[in-house]
Amino acid sequence: MNKEEKQVRVYADGVYDMFHYGHARQLEQCKKLFPNTYLIVGVCSQEDVEKFKGKSVMDGYQRTESVKHCKWADEVIYPAPWIIDEKFLNDHRIDYVAHDDIPYTTADVDDAYALCKKLGKFKATKRTEGISTTDIIGKILKDRHKYLKRNIERGMSRQELGMGLWEYFSLKYDWLFCQRRKRKQD
Repeated sequence: MNKEEKQVRVYADGVYDMFHYGHARQLEQCKKLFPNTYLIVGVCSQEDVEKFKGKSVMDGYQRTESVKHCKWADEVIYPAPWIIDEKFLNDHRIDYVAHDDIPYTTADVDDAYALCKKLGKFKATKRTEGISTTDIIGKILKDRHKYLKRNIERGMSRQELGMGLWEYFSLKYDWLFCQRRKRKQD
């Protein structure tokens, strides 16, 4: 086996909540770092996500299953450690860790990837501009009433949507009023 054919084990980790094309592009970059990359993807535990980032939309199982169905991932580890240590690198025979190179301050450390950088085992990826889980959640919240209406029309109850009685009837009134106003304009 020549040098180019040697398999290189690359590890990438994240929360991967509401898995989107930005996540997929990150994993694609990781997979294409070397001609023969074996990509291991770590999905952080639900406990760590809630402790360090806050509530996620999807639970650990859902986030893990989303990553497992990405064509770039060869192996998925759940729960992945929030901070990578040398034991984890050695146990999984990881040659490189890939992540964007912005220092990731968390859990009382200035950069979660400092050890990997110090060991020369870090490869930087580029973030995909214009997409993030935070942006998606923001768009949903901005148009909250439209999504509530949509889901009520599809048969979800106000309880399933976490709506109080006052909010539910207030929205129903607004929708009926808008429909009447629209009919008058037509």
